[in-house]
Amino acid sequence: MAERRANWAWLGLMAAGLGLVTLTAFALPDADAAANTAGAHGGGSQLARDARAIEATGATGVLAATQDASGDRDAARAGVADLDGDRPVPYDSYYRIGSDTKTFTAVVALQLVAEGVLDLDDTVQEWLPGVVAGNGHDGSRITLANLLRQTSGLPDYDEVVFGDIENYTPEDYREQRFEGQTPRELVDVALRSQPPAWLPDPEDPSSETRWAYSNTNYLLAGMIIEEATGHTWEREVHERVVEPLGLAHTLTPGTSAYVPEPTATGYLQFPGREDLTETPLFVNAGPDGAIISTTQDLNTFLRALMGGELLPAEQLAEMKETVPAEDFGVAGAEYGMGIAWAPRCGNGEGFWFHGGTSLGTVSEGGVTEDGDAAVSTAVFTLSFADQERQEAQNAATQELVDHALCP
Repeated sequence: MAERRANWAWLGLMAAGLGLVTLTAFALPDADAAANTAGAHGGGSQLARDARAIEATGATGVLAATQDASGDRDAARAGVADLDGDRPVPYDSYYRIGSDTKTFTAVVALQLVAEGVLDLDDTVQEWLPGVVAGNGHDGSRITLANLLRQTSGLPDYDEVVFGDIENYTPEDYREQRFEGQTPRELVDVALRSQPPAWLPDPEDPSSETRWAYSNTNYLLAGMIIEEATGHTWEREVHERVVEPLGLAHTLTPGTSAYVPEPTATGYLQFPGREDLTETPLFVNAGPDGAIISTTQDLNTFLRALMGGELLPAEQLAEMKETVPAEDFGVAGAEYGMGIAWAPRCGNGEGFWFHGGTSLGTVSEGGVTEDGDAAVSTAVFTLSFADQERQEAQNAATQELVDHALCP
């Protein structure tokens, strides 16, 4: 989710992933049952207690990890890796990070800005002539800054692809789990379906402050990266971020529908159903939400980013220039370039974060202003059927992150 924040409209923000597989259906654990079994694999730390609290909302499996400047690391887990046994969630689980991918994509774009290959005021029309046109759209009124900061006014292709989520069934997706669409195809779907919500100022489009989350923005950003470098966005992410930081467990899956082992099974509760459905397989290859990683790798990435290892000071400052983004699901949220900030610690203090959701897996985390500390979580359950249950899971996950990063 590429999509993704903690409200029901969040379903329309989901990271590109157009199929999944229904292997087996299981009953959804109720909160009391989860609470009775919580702690079988946890410890007594605050992180472990918070992981068990997430499980108690009905999540099948939970993984969390922290990392700080002194080199100290902590990890906690709760629940099980699969509902057909009692195996705990592996501490080194791979999982789909969903829209946390956007932070990686934004870093690559800003590195290219630092090198003079791109400029934040470059328009989509300059790099991708004719791609954003028709139905009221105008690529000459949208800059790279608008794409990265989500101020373009472009419609979200997810809202078109998923449409009325209440009508989706496991059977609908079983046939699509190995299918995918190219970024250009998805951009075209979005633009044909809806006119722009607004067009940025023709004199200074990059100064636009109206904000709306759209995965389409990051598909276009990835396409611009590819046009500017002559390489795939995946190659640029690997050579500029993954390899330099030694992120040995971070990868882009391309057209593969599989998550490497070790992992835990992701489960989705489809609309109108009481049971959970396994959703381990689907193709998602976009620069808006495709990356697979681990909690420790994500923490390393976030700390390196805020610590100044990936971007020069000027570009890091540009990344941190925010616009109000109240719809991002956290009170007081402001969105920068591929990362957001909110005063989540009280007294006006906060930290940087993004988050992402894929079918059956929710990624949440955060990092302090200076990169001294980071936390990442993976929750292997998502509900499209029970808003109250999903909101409780979201709230418990956000509380874990807040406890880990707030003084």
